[in-house]
Order: sequence, then structure tokens, then C-alpha cells
Amino acid sequence: MQSLVDGFGRRFHYLRLSLTEVCNFRCTYCLPDGYRKSGSMNFLTPQEAERVVRAFAGFGVGKVRLTGGEPSVRRDLSEIIARTAQVPGVGKVCITTNGWNLERQIAPWREAGLTNLNVSIDSLDRETFRQITGHDRLASVVRGLDRALALGVPTVKVNGVLLRESVDAGFDAFADFVRDRPIAVRFIELMRTGDNAEYFAAHHAPGRRLTDWLEARGWARRERAFDDGPAIEFTHPDHAGRIGLIAPYAPSFCDGCNRLRVTARGQLRLCLFGELGVDLRDLLQADATEALQARIRQALVGKPAGHRLHEADSGDTRQLAQFGG
Repeated sequence: MQSLVDGFGRRFHYLRLSLTEVCNFRCTYCLPDGYRKSGSMNFLTPQEAERVVRAFAGFGVGKVRLTGGEPSVRRDLSEIIARTAQVPGVGKVCITTNGWNLERQIAPWREAGLTNLNVSIDSLDRETFRQITGHDRLASVVRGLDRALALGVPTVKVNGVLLRESVDAGFDAFADFVRDRPIAVRFIELMRTGDNAEYFAAHHAPGRRLTDWLEARGWARRERAFDDGPAIEFTHPDHAGRIGLIAPYAPSFCDGCNRLRVTARGQLRLCLFGELGVDLRDLLQADATEALQARIRQALVGKPAGHRLHEADSGDTRQLAQFGG
């Protein structure tokens, strides 16, 4: 089996597949005015999504994350999970969700073959959660997360954006949250995108605020698995769960990149903060697997060594819902 390797020797085991650009939250750092339709809603069909996964699985990609926007706005999400889980070689079927439909839908997702769940929770304070997301749904989201644990979803994680005004006190709350829950909470350093320059300047907090806090309280770094995402995670003997950091501004962040992205409109994105993409849609519609794999291999020649966020250059990414984060 031929692996996917770029010009810098990085191997790709992990596909992030966006299913929609639509999101029903209005998060202050991403879509403060809510989702606004920017074109046709001609997103990948379940059949096309399966063809993407089969093509990448043919290269040894065994982990697939279904993202958005918010993937659960699609009524056929359970079908797409099932199709993904049935592809030979795929061992991890993951979704990232804001939790809107989690309490109601986690059982059918699990039955369809879901193995990994990431839930976005930026604050465990009800009012702060409402202010950030535009919705008073924290209690429902947490009930959905606990339901996932009860159903035996093997891996459950929480994502929260690291914001200047919510550090420290927020760390205490999440440390208590993982005391008895065997989950990982990962704080994501706020990233500048095309539409959030002023917000970024006002709210960005460096990742070291978290790592200093953890190390001062006896948390220790955990070794990463080969198909892990970019998070650095910490463990503590008094806690069942873990706390981690995704720090895109850290030196050498891109050196260990192991993931590629396909957008909801069928474009291969070599970097979240790159320019343009490589269109795959024609080959997905034609079900042309060999030609599709050849185009993917050829595209990797152009993958850059890293992003240019340090230069305030986020490529053509206006906001993270656009390409699946």
C-alpha cells in the first residue's frame, strides 16, 4: 500500500472531511453574525463522502473526522458515519460537533459506528457559554457528552478556544470537569482569520498561559499517538481525564502535520491557512478512484512547510467554519 508522503517527509494518516459550511451557533470568534449563505448548498453527498474516504483509506489513512460547519445540521449524518465506518482500513470514525443535537442523536451515531467524539465547549459557566455561542444550551451539551460516555463511545474530547478573559478561572472549572470523567479537554489557541482581526487583537492569549498553569499544579505531558491531532496533552494522578493545548503559534507546530482536509464542496486543502485548494469533485461524481488518488498524490507536491500565521497571513480562510477547522 502506497502511503501519502509530502516533500518534507511527513506522512498523512488522518483525514478531516467537512460535510457542510452551515453552523447554527454564533460563536464570537468565528461566526458572530451567524452563518450567511455564500453560494449553493451543493455539499458532498453521502456517496461522494464515502468515495473520498475510500480513496484516502487506499493510502493507509485510518482515521477520519467528519466536521463542518456543524455536521449534525445534516439529516443524513448517521448514514455518512455508517458509510465511513464500513470502509476497509478505517478504524476511527470521529465527529466534531457543537453539541446542539448531541443529547438527541448520540445513540444513533454510536450505533452507526462512531468511535471518537469531539464536543466544542468554550466555557462551563452557563452565562459565558451563552455569550460566546449565542445559545443557552450548556446543560444539554453536557448531558449529551455524559450520554456518550454512558454509551461507551471509546474516545470523548472537549474543545475550547483559549480566550484572554476566560483563562485561569476557566482552567479550574475544566480541571474539576475531568476529575471523574475519562475525557480530554483541549484548549485551542485563538487563531487570526480573515474576518476576526480586531477580535483576535482583543482576545488572544498565548498557549503558555495554560501550560504554565498545568505544570505548576503537577500535570505531566502525555506521549502522543502517531495518528493524534496537534494537541499536547497533560495528565494528573488525581484526575481521570486529561487537559491539552493546541498551539498553532508554537515553533515547529507544522513539523508533525499528519492530516489533510477535504471541504464540503470537494476541495482538497493542503493547509487550513493556505491559498485555494485542489478540486476533487468531478472525480467524486464520476467515481474515478484511481484518477482521484493520482490527483491527491500530485497535489501533495505543493503542500507548504507550514502556515504563515506569525505574519498575520491566514491565507484565504475567512473563518474556521468555512473549511472545517
